[in-house]
Amino acid sequence: MCQGFQAAGISAGIKKNNVKDLGLIVSDAPVAVAGVFTKNQIKAAPVLLDMERIQSGTCRAVIVNSGNANCCTGEQGMKDAIRMAKAVAEKLGVSGEMVLVSSTGVIGQSLPVEKIESGIPQLFDALSLDGFSDFAESIMTTDTKPKKLSRTVEVAGKSFSITGVAKGAGMIRPDMATMLSYVCTDVEADSSTLMELLTDAVNLSFNRITIDGDTSTNDTVLILANGKSGLSLNDVAVKDAFKNALEAMLIELARMVVKDGEGVTKLVEIKIIGAASDDDAAKMADTVAHSNLVKTAFFGEDTNWGRIIGALGRSGVSLNPDTIDISFNDIMLVKNGLWCGAEAEAKATKVMKLPEFAVVIDVHLGDIQASCWTCDFSIDYVKINADYRS
Repeated sequence: MCQGFQAAGISAGIKKNNVKDLGLIVSDAPVAVAGVFTKNQIKAAPVLLDMERIQSGTCRAVIVNSGNANCCTGEQGMKDAIRMAKAVAEKLGVSGEMVLVSSTGVIGQSLPVEKIESGIPQLFDALSLDGFSDFAESIMTTDTKPKKLSRTVEVAGKSFSITGVAKGAGMIRPDMATMLSYVCTDVEADSSTLMELLTDAVNLSFNRITIDGDTSTNDTVLILANGKSGLSLNDVAVKDAFKNALEAMLIELARMVVKDGEGVTKLVEIKIIGAASDDDAAKMADTVAHSNLVKTAFFGEDTNWGRIIGALGRSGVSLNPDTIDISFNDIMLVKNGLWCGAEAEAKATKVMKLPEFAVVIDVHLGDIQASCWTCDFSIDYVKINADYRS
């Protein structure tokens, strides 16, 4: 675990059945902080509050509740978000502006802030170096499992650590991030460098996943760095190692989010190769990954490649249909825009029965590639979301 950080997760009674619903991350000293937030025009009160407070580039703690999004709750919602932060700040003996806030859950309902305030003492009592697992559990909504990763990276005989937590299972078509994610590290960094690296990592990970095509009102990714390792991002070797570790961690967390999606039975990588530009590659991967017709074919284990090539054709990228190859893992089903026959289809169908596989699309227009991670669209997804508020 990262030096100088503690975390906790408890039940404050926001959700039913005494499940964990309130989490806290605390650093024992001020940290450099950076964050990216939803581009949805409807933003929850905690998002608006964090977007303002993060401009200082420093904080001490993050408090997160699940079960209630505190979104579309008017002036009272902002007052409640500030109260959440203040309750933590008072325990730490710092100003309220040093505490960031996140919420996730049902939109449009008043936040039970009194329950949160009542839970703060218990939350502080539960803080520990090993508390990130409880924290990860406390921020879940329709997730079936917590999502947490930790890595230690050696550089020139020393080491730094990085821990990442994410939640998300539905309302996932991030336009910056997944619903909620937090990264703690003991490298030394300034907020502008953190922002640069976080933005790049998010664009390769959380901005490349989809479950249902919806962007949340509460999407937040925060990164906190306290410098306890003695290694600084001012050192080129450290920065390079940290960049690689951060990108790898966020990609894996993003994959975990899709794999745990509502009603999901398959995790599928849409991999575009041979594109003329980064933008073209991303557009094509994104369009195929978000196609409901493609996603339902995944659920039915149907190698209906016409849906894939149809999605490509509406991606806005100039294509030559006579140069497109489509493979399922290493089984080529389409060569130069033409079906490879029944034997190839039978082999590709076996690939589609796997819980994880890749659809590789070579458009033969250049040497650029990009990936998006998507899933199947199942009957259970409809059932889960039809009954979400009950």
